[in-house]
Amino acid sequence: MKNCSRKLEFDSAHRVMLHESKCRNLHGHRYIAEITAISSDLDELGRVIDFSVLKSLIGGWIDEYWDHGVILNMRDKDLISFCSDNNWKVYWIDGNPTAEVLSEYLYHKSNELLLPTGIEVSHIKLYETPNCWSSFSSTLL
Repeated sequence: MKNCSRKLEFDSAHRVMLHESKCRNLHGHRYIAEITAISSDLDELGRVIDFSVLKSLIGGWIDEYWDHGVILNMRDKDLISFCSDNNWKVYWIDGNPTAEVLSEYLYHKSNELLLPTGIEVSHIKLYETPNCWSSFSSTLL
């Protein structure tokens, strides 16, 4: 298999419900998502996929739904209501928006977005901070 990777950066806020420390509070991060795409064959130009396609499709989705927004657990009803009432960009998921949960979510979303291209994402590495990250890939299952 051949692969290529693209880094996409975005800013989002989140909170981890029931966290034992300060992460139970709403706070933000400068996330870096490293997206690795794979293919058994290269295209006519010698690529797995053009890097700009990863930026356009996956980066476009991140810009629309996560960048400069708030990512919350769908059970965090009061905070979702507060954000919505104040016209904040809010995106909710099933579970706490930890790096582990978000990397898996982005893996599945990326594969959905790339389906028309015939290219698959094999791996997502999501940095929550420069020193803390989570990875998700189909081979980790």
